[in-house]
Amino acid sequence: MKTAISIPDDVFDAAERVAREENVSRSELYVKALRKLLAERESITESLNRVYADDGSTDPAVLAASRRILDTTEW
Repeated sequence: MKTAISIPDDVFDAAERVAREENVSRSELYVKALRKLLAERESITESLNRVYADDGSTDPAVLAASRRILDTTEW
């Protein structure tokens, strides 16, 4: 699928340099980056779901500490 997006000049320039260094097209670079971002987001979501799913198997103190940390972390 083709799409048009706006990218800040500095990000575009850096992406162009990486694409040249990696010997890949701009499209391939953006696809790789988006796939990585989406996979990381999925992993984070799964981790958060495990922490917040209180199934009774986690020590309550560890669960409470994990929740405090996650509640104050900026993603």
